[in-house]
Amino acid sequence: MRPGEILCEVDKPFGHAYFPRRGSISLVAKQGGHNAMAVGLIGCEGMLGESVVLGIDLAPIHALVQGPGDAWRIPVSRLRDALDDGATLGTILGQYLHVRIRELSLAGTCTRFHPLERRLARWLLVTDDRLQADHFHLTHERLADLLGVRRSGVTVAAGALQARHLIGYARGDIKILDRAGLEDAACDCYAMLKAG
Repeated sequence: MRPGEILCEVDKPFGHAYFPRRGSISLVAKQGGHNAMAVGLIGCEGMLGESVVLGIDLAPIHALVQGPGDAWRIPVSRLRDALDDGATLGTILGQYLHVRIRELSLAGTCTRFHPLERRLARWLLVTDDRLQADHFHLTHERLADLLGVRRSGVTVAAGALQARHLIGYARGDIKILDRAGLEDAACDCYAMLKAG
């Protein structure tokens, strides 16, 4: 998986379902002439293409690779066959679908009610969890797109987290320096996501 690679587009049929081993996939909402905004992130804990479990072959959201890595990929037709062959796979993927719905609803309320600095801290923690690395590359511009804000807002929020020695940030390279402190700086949504 290469950063920026598009894996599916809204209302287009899924060709494959993806199970990331390393790396991450951003779920991105686009509306009219507005910038895209990330509403979810998939890493080694999840899959892209979960709506196939419900018999829906069209992608409900735009998805692209955020963090480089690799994934297992299965054609949708073979995934459907596997779902038909065994109830266990359907049950497990159904449970994952429940988690994904919860994450998407949480993203909406988080965007509406929480200050940018706390949302940025949450996004960095989720990225860290999905990539399983405390060091990754995200430019201010990319973070602004992911969070649905202006680049200048990310500059201020990242600067505040860096001034508190929670992160190191230079030219898009981010290192989490104090995870416990970053968790305290994040909105309550992060703890809710972790609780499942």
